[in-house]
Amino acid sequence: MSKRAFSKMAEGLEEALAIARGEVEPARLVVPKDIDVKEIRGRANLSQEQFAAAFGFTATQVKDWEQGRSRPTGGNRAYLMLIRDNPSKVRDMLAEAGSRAA
Repeated sequence: MSKRAFSKMAEGLEEALAIARGEVEPARLVVPKDIDVKEIRGRANLSQEQFAAAFGFTATQVKDWEQGRSRPTGGNRAYLMLIRDNPSKVRDMLAEAGSRAA
């Protein structure tokens, strides 16, 4: 991954944190009502437990989403869209964010 690409992704995460803290107004994002969690997990080539651990979900959430007992909420659907498009980059960003927090 290029430094520029990583910088853009990190900038996006910083913006998301600022939005969560109420410091910035969110941009309008279109998030689909339905998202195929099993397909996203399959692309990442992870078991339900591995997927949950890697991305901060519970194994129960992942199982319930995949079996149709519940659906991810808007924020989780947006996060799942990022994971779907590039799971390895999301994992790298989470690892870096974790190392800064320690």
